[in-house]
Amino acid sequence: MVMAIDYWCNPFTSETLKQFLDDDEVSHVIEWWGMQDRWKGKSVDEFVLMMDQMNVEVAMVPNLQMRSYQRKVMITDFSVAEISAMVGQRPDRLKGLYGINPYKKMDGVKELEHAVIEHGFIGAHLHTYGFARPISHRDYWPYYAKCAELDIPVVMQVGHSAEAMPSDLARPSLLDEIALYFPELRIVGAHTGWPWVEELIAMSWKHRHVYIGTSMHLPKYWDRSLVSFMNTRRGIGKVLFGSDYPGLQYDEALQQLRQLNLREEAEDSLLRGTAKKVFKL
Repeated sequence: MVMAIDYWCNPFTSETLKQFLDDDEVSHVIEWWGMQDRWKGKSVDEFVLMMDQMNVEVAMVPNLQMRSYQRKVMITDFSVAEISAMVGQRPDRLKGLYGINPYKKMDGVKELEHAVIEHGFIGAHLHTYGFARPISHRDYWPYYAKCAELDIPVVMQVGHSAEAMPSDLARPSLLDEIALYFPELRIVGAHTGWPWVEELIAMSWKHRHVYIGTSMHLPKYWDRSLVSFMNTRRGIGKVLFGSDYPGLQYDEALQQLRQLNLREEAEDSLLRGTAKKVFKL
């Protein structure tokens, strides 16, 4: 059985999950989607044990920068040091992603470089909605340039936002401009791009280094066009497995994934091969 690599796992301890649960906006979504039982913290050892049981080799954890669009306050604001201390307990199994906050401007770009060089982070992460900027906004371009310079990918949520935030700030078609200017930049468009799944497929097919991430969407809900794409020559090597844990639980997601009866090459690439290529693991 192929070991899975999870390209997006939220900070999972009791202390870090508290930032999500203490915010009315996020806790409303958790309750609305019936996910209360999932949001229970684990120590690093407990989490890695679960990874072992579920056949997950590596999970990537961002110092998530998530802001409320309406209230204009930070919902989650994890520091590089906080996430570095977490993943540093098991650097063989956990990897850090730097959370982009455009308000930090060039100080944030320097912090990104420090996170990669000094703390071993292997990519960047962007949740744009609360910052009231489209993913193609000029404030992000210095970050994209630094990612290209450092030869690391950027993971960004595209498609709708479940929170009270404007979803069109992350239309997959906005990736076109970014990928044309930074053809060498590896971009993972997360959450399948729903409801604009075919738009994200088009961007992934067009651009060599634009990829599709499946986080937060259970396989039984994946758009049929995405399943078809990942199972063909065109799509093999372009789609990555992700959980957005604890939004998705590994046991349920991986069980459903294997029920799709993908071609062996396609399943291997989805679970592990594409992530190894994108993140150079």
